Amino acid sequence: MLLLFTLLTGLLYPLAMTGIAQSLFPWQANGSLVYKGGRIDGSALIGRWTEDPKYFWPRPSATTPGPYNAAVSTGSNFGPLNPDLKKAMDARREALRKVDPQHRLPIPIDLLTASASGLDPHISPAGAAYQAARVARERGLDPRMVRRLIEQYTEGRQLGFLGEPRVNVGSLNRALDRLMPQAANLMTGMAAGSVGESKSFRHGS
Repeated sequence: MLLLFTLLTGLLYPLAMTGIAQSLFPWQANGSLVYKGGRIDGSALIGRWTEDPKYFWPRPSATTPGPYNAAVSTGSNFGPLNPDLKKAMDARREALRKVDPQHRLPIPIDLLTASASGLDPHISPAGAAYQAARVARERGLDPRMVRRLIEQYTEGRQLGFLGEPRVNVGSLNRALDRLMPQAANLMTGMAAGSVGESKSFRHGS
C-alpha cells in the first residue's frame, strides 16, 4: 500500500499536473518569464526595484537585504500605529517629492506602503497616473502619450469582479523603452515637416 501511494502521489500525480500545466498554460507554468533582446528580463509576477526618475516606480518592498528579493518574500509587519511605518512612509514621500518637486497632489497610498509579499509587480492606475508627468518630462515625451500608455497597460478586475484595476510596472516600463525610438522618429518627422513647410513658405514669398 505504501508503495502504491508513493507511486500515485510522488510520481504519477506530479507528472500529470506538470503535463496539464505545460499543455494548457506553458507561459505561466514556466514562471511567467519576460524577455528583452532575446534574454530573460525577469518575471511578470515579481516586481523590480528602481528609483530612476525616467521609469515608473513600483511599490516599496520590505524584503532584505534589498527590495524585491524573491528569495525572502515578506511584508514589513508594521501595524498602523507603529512609528516605524510612519518613518518609512515619510521617507518614501520625500523621495517622490524630491524627483518631482512641483507635483503637490496627494500621493496614492500604494506608492507609500509595501505589499504583504514585498514582490508585488503592480501599482494602482492612480499610482501610475501620479508619476506620468515626471516620466514624460524625463523622457521628453508628450504627457498625453504616457497617459495613453498607462491606459493601455491597465488590467481590469479578475473575472470582472475580483480585486481592483492595476498596472504591471515592469510591463509598463518595458513598453516605455520600446516607445522611445518610435517617439524620436515621430518627433524627427514632425520637425522635418516643419522645416519643409518653412522653406516652402519662404520660397513662395
